[in-house]
Amino acid sequence: MIEIKELHKSFGDKLVLDNLSTKFSEGKINLIIGRSGSGKTVAIKSMLGLHDIDSGGIFFDERNFSIMNDVERKNIRKEIGMVFQGGALFDSMTIEDNLSVPLIMFSKKSKSEIRDRINFCLDRVNLVNVNKLFPSDLSGGMQKRVAIARAIVLNPKYLFCDEPNSGLDPYTATVIDELLKEITYEYNITTVINTHDMNSVMQIGDHIIFIKEGKKIWEGNKEQIMDTDNKDLNDFVFSSELFKRLKKNTN
Repeated sequence: MIEIKELHKSFGDKLVLDNLSTKFSEGKINLIIGRSGSGKTVAIKSMLGLHDIDSGGIFFDERNFSIMNDVERKNIRKEIGMVFQGGALFDSMTIEDNLSVPLIMFSKKSKSEIRDRINFCLDRVNLVNVNKLFPSDLSGGMQKRVAIARAIVLNPKYLFCDEPNSGLDPYTATVIDELLKEITYEYNITTVINTHDMNSVMQIGDHIIFIKEGKKIWEGNKEQIMDTDNKDLNDFVFSSELFKRLKKNTN
């Protein structure tokens, strides 16, 4: 479980996170939603230690990440997998070499053990015979699956995803959503996803927080979001005609 308590973060005079508190449970898809500039990405980067917070606390299974030194934080980061918005694969490296990077950096596995683990993770995301290919040889959806495979290669307890469906067609986005859900449930991972994708919200949102101007405005799940009377949330989620009709048909 990850718990954030009364987070405050400013850049200059601009308050970006304003007393943000919530809990992200293991074995669940936890979504952070909100308009561009609402503070979603800053929240995730703060949890990863990429931004120093002004006040508050970030706890990984009751371990206060906020007050740890660099060595202690490195130990926590070994338990974290990350899927970046664009995949962030190394273009000049093969798929196998991309997956080997965290294993070489953070594990003591032998070359054969590394190869076995890479093959296992690629198989888990339904990719075969891609080890010696380069990212440019793969479709966008396949690249995202490689990014997920790399994120789970160290058996993480925590998985962070920044807009994992960005740039994907609706069908492929659904495939990625289902894959993230399967992996989360199968390995009991605490998964935190920053997303604009309302299909993801409706399909895999076990726990959802809606942020506006750095504040948590609403918290619930994919079933509760259909019945909310929160105007800010409704204006955001049901802004399209399709989702307006969906909400109308469920009421």
